[in-house]
Amino acid sequence: MTPVLDIDDLRITYHGSRGPIPAVRGVSLTLDPGETLGLAGESGCGKSTLAAAVLRLLPPGTEVTGRILLDGEDVLTMGWGRLRAVRWARASIVFQGAMHSLNPVQRIVRQIAEPIVLHEGVERAAAEDRAVELMAAVGLPAWRAKSYPHELSGGQRQRVMIAMALACSPDLIIADEATTALDVMIQAQVLRLLKSLVAERSIALVMISHDLSVLTDTCERLAVMYAGRLVEYGPAHEVFTTARHPYSEGLAGAFPTVGDTAARRRPRGLPGDPPDPAALPGGCPFHPRCPVALDACATTDVTLLDVRPGWRAACLRVPATKEADV
Repeated sequence: MTPVLDIDDLRITYHGSRGPIPAVRGVSLTLDPGETLGLAGESGCGKSTLAAAVLRLLPPGTEVTGRILLDGEDVLTMGWGRLRAVRWARASIVFQGAMHSLNPVQRIVRQIAEPIVLHEGVERAAAEDRAVELMAAVGLPAWRAKSYPHELSGGQRQRVMIAMALACSPDLIIADEATTALDVMIQAQVLRLLKSLVAERSIALVMISHDLSVLTDTCERLAVMYAGRLVEYGPAHEVFTTARHPYSEGLAGAFPTVGDTAARRRPRGLPGDPPDPAALPGGCPFHPRCPVALDACATTDVTLLDVRPGWRAACLRVPATKEADV
């Protein structure tokens, strides 16, 4: 089976007044049809840069090396005509700010129909009929078709974005912080919707968030990024509950346990902030914040090590934890 998405040694460097800024540093990922992958990490760890690179949405002048294969075809070597054909039709993105992504002076039915008209050459009336069907699929009533974006709630606008992403039946959807700005009830509805659509249509889904609990509930596998690299990659539930990298453990521990008084009184978390990509520390970039760092962590640049098949972590303590599991 050809993977829907195959990223190999992806490196992305921005160039600014301070010189080169490495935002993504050697990331490799694969995603098969119907699979779901959660991509987690704090702001500034490279998640959205990675997402934008999949469809070459990065700013001009950005240096990108490695490979990004969509159904076996390298996005980085596509001509502009081929790239325009791939966007929406083969892969699409749902961004966090739906209000900023929708045209405020066009009715939503027209906006959902637009990629169908452009990519499939369908007449406008037929495309709008399909748009209404897509609205029903994401839980929007047909009478909302003539609404403008400002007439919808935040959750409804996000559903419009999902309908647009589905318009041309893509193989891959990337949801970049798609539920972050929503209240918890609407967030739960949108997450259920994404899960059901993935199951019904065998769509591969990459979901990006800083919230490990959301990703664990939605995705089969979880990839945790720090300072532009993957630091842990494995089954979502196991990474969330028994993380092998201290950074993953810190992210998971930042969520309070409902009903646990001790956890409420002693909230866990991580001190400090992610490092400046233009001035990364030596060795493991997490070691200045790591509560269990070894002396060697300051000088050893650790790559991903096998915890077991299908689960890897970039930590010097991984061999010890493997032995403890035996």
